[in-house]
Amino acid sequence: MCRAVVISWLKMKCEVFISKKNHVKKRQNMKTLWIIVAFVSGAFLPIQAGLNTRLGKSIENPVYASMISFIVGVFSVLIYILFTNQHVAWTGIKTAPAYAWVGGALGAFYVTAIILAFPKIGPALTFGLVVAGQMVIAVLLDHFNILVAQQHSINVWRIVGVLMIVGGVIIIRKF
Repeated sequence: MCRAVVISWLKMKCEVFISKKNHVKKRQNMKTLWIIVAFVSGAFLPIQAGLNTRLGKSIENPVYASMISFIVGVFSVLIYILFTNQHVAWTGIKTAPAYAWVGGALGAFYVTAIILAFPKIGPALTFGLVVAGQMVIAVLLDHFNILVAQQHSINVWRIVGVLMIVGGVIIIRKF
């Protein structure tokens, strides 16, 4: 009987261990997937800028091209919502802080600024500056725990990483 209890206990511990191991592996796979998604979405930005710039030239107004880009984006997201059966807590709209609504305006500013800058300074410098700006602000947001899920303090390696990106932008600008 004692032997059966020990075997049963060992089986249970093995199942827990395997379950935890599978959970960790799933989390690692999901993290890898999101790393790929983030990279691909970043790779699409210069293509989007080129397409929006081409549209702006065709209709002879880059600001209208920005608006059209957002309209097409709205319809694209609506189609995604319909096909994936997304749900929303509409009551949350009332409780969202006022500053949360600025995100749409920042997106509009970004797209319009890119459409205007892209043909004047080129894709490499435009997006080098975009990435440098993103990294400077992202490190500050991380450090001061603003709008982030988990705080990460500024350290020498983060500063070195940002300086390397800024250095890359300077090299792109010079050559």
